[in-house]
Amino acid sequence: MMRTIFTIFIVLHAMIHGLGFLKAFHFAELNELNENISRIYGTIWGIVFIIFIVAAVQFIVNFDLWWFSCAIGVVLSQLMIFLFWQDAKFGSIPNLIILLIVVIAFANWQFDRKVRSEITQIFSSNTSSIETIPHQKPFSELPHIVQTWINHSNIEKKGMISSVRLKQKIFMKMKPDQKEWTEAHAEQYFALNTPAFLWRVKLKMNPFVHVVGRDLFSKGKGRMEIKLFSLLRVVDATGPKMDSGTLQRYLGEMIWFPAAAHSQYITWEPVDTCSAKATMDYNGTVDSGIFYFNTHGEFTKYSALRFKENETDSERIPWEITVVKYKEIDGVRIPVELEATWKLPEGDWTWLHLEISEIEYNNPEVY
Repeated sequence: MMRTIFTIFIVLHAMIHGLGFLKAFHFAELNELNENISRIYGTIWGIVFIIFIVAAVQFIVNFDLWWFSCAIGVVLSQLMIFLFWQDAKFGSIPNLIILLIVVIAFANWQFDRKVRSEITQIFSSNTSSIETIPHQKPFSELPHIVQTWINHSNIEKKGMISSVRLKQKIFMKMKPDQKEWTEAHAEQYFALNTPAFLWRVKLKMNPFVHVVGRDLFSKGKGRMEIKLFSLLRVVDATGPKMDSGTLQRYLGEMIWFPAAAHSQYITWEPVDTCSAKATMDYNGTVDSGIFYFNTHGEFTKYSALRFKENETDSERIPWEITVVKYKEIDGVRIPVELEATWKLPEGDWTWLHLEISEIEYNNPEVY
């Protein structure tokens, strides 16, 4: 709806510029325009009309650089408004509105460009050459329930896996007392040989407010960035607590690529017949979590002690991922619906419901 409204707004603004062209070339009698317009200036009004129409088409078809056309249109439009201020001064208002949208669109484009660069960097350092893949632990050294899980998932039939990419539909609650879910869409990219991931999310708080976020784990370090309108930085978190939290995310989200259980960076200890503790030690960051399974080897829950905040006095709080639904995708049986819960002293806060809509192995490309 908002896209349609903005497109119509640009088209109407363009048509108003077209009036200057019509008067200059005497195609229409426009008594509302008092000032004389030469053919040169009329041609410029016509060019601005065309630029805005082109921008509207680019916007409606999701062309990445539509905002650039709009920006040129706004600059030329405002110059003409200054020259014909008496008749055109109120055109500054729509120009200001369009300029604001253009600034936000540019910030979003810039953020996406930065994220794409980070994804490319993650995959470029994630060599897929068999000779350089880090040593994997023998299958027989894994706890029996972990072996059962890997076999049950059919992941071994995919051969050597070096990368994973997936799309998610997610529902979030920003506060424990929030009643309604906030819907969002996310993409995630994993590198397995040199463990790393990047998670990118876009959500609309309401029709007028949108937020973008990026959670990154690379070279054993973590960083979370959240921006309002892709422009105003709300969160930019780094440090040991973020390193720990993102490493634990990598561990827990290994449920989508169980082949990583063989990794030399992960050590397994059986807890009982249906659970095992995984400890990951990578590039100076070490942490762990416990995986729970049913007797058939299906993953049911992941539990870890995580830092909920990145403040100096933050303490670890139990955090869980639980399975809602399993599905077989491209021959691999994985959880496709999950929930994440903070086990707070005052009660559970299930803040995330996640649904996998698409997953691909060994396709190190950006969506």
